Amino acid sequence: MLDVRRLRLLRDLAHLGTIAAVAEAHTYTPSAVSQQLAALQREAGVRLLERAGRRVALTPAGAALVRHTEVVLAALEAADATLAGARAGLSGSVRIGAFPSAVRTLLPPALVALARDHPALDLMVTELDPVDVPAALRDRRLDVALLHDYDTVPVEPDRALDSTPLLDETVYLAVAAGTDPAADPIEGARHANWIVGSPGTLCHAVARHACQLAGYQPTVRHQADDFTAALALVAAGQGVALVPQLAVNQPPPGVRLLPLAIRRRTRVAYRKGAASHPAVAACVAALHATAAAFPGDDPPGRHDEPPPGGPPSAA
Repeated sequence: MLDVRRLRLLRDLAHLGTIAAVAEAHTYTPSAVSQQLAALQREAGVRLLERAGRRVALTPAGAALVRHTEVVLAALEAADATLAGARAGLSGSVRIGAFPSAVRTLLPPALVALARDHPALDLMVTELDPVDVPAALRDRRLDVALLHDYDTVPVEPDRALDSTPLLDETVYLAVAAGTDPAADPIEGARHANWIVGSPGTLCHAVARHACQLAGYQPTVRHQADDFTAALALVAAGQGVALVPQLAVNQPPPGVRLLPLAIRRRTRVAYRKGAASHPAVAACVAALHATAAAFPGDDPPGRHDEPPPGGPPSAA
């Protein structure tokens, strides 16, 4: 019988790419991970890994086993959900992950509702970038998390996770007050300095992609992962920035918001098989109720009418 803990290590190697990364994720030593994978290979009776330069790669048999592992782990999650549903009452710890703008807006009302309706739940929130969400869910550091992508820069779904749509937002180009809006705001910012997220973040990728679609590379002057900081820099005349609707409820004075056709799409994610877990289902329901009360495509604060050609299109 194959050991589930060792199968999880093999699955994580497929996602993370190196034994060192798997060791760090599980707080093991690389040597311990290598020994466990070697033991799994002996159990399997076929070669699962092979050298690829200084790294290891999965053989076709190893890749096939990972696909089966995803099914096994999802079945275990579903079994746990069934047992949780058979218990009286809703209790236990629920670890929720969300990106900063959601922590400030969507999450607090949902937490209030959950505490009111399910007082025995122990709710713990972690703020993190969406790119870190899949690994945190796979590693069981989170149970429910918000992640997002943009319609112009879609993210490939993680096979270990399921998710449900939560919210679509307008994305704005934040410019200094007094800036004359162009028919195409991104084209109009061709010669502007840009404020973008750190490399590796979706915010960084979507800003660069938007400029590339307009036929130029942005001149990046500042990097800021916090939208409040980015808006403050815009207000100080330091450049322009892309900001989603959740981040612009109260923009600072001196900022003008130009709506774009770009949409940011937020989803609630959890491990495959966990959708029917009562605590997960309660979190998803509370988040959907909060999102349903979101004001839509006309946030409070300073913003402008859509540029000529009509309002931004929906994803």
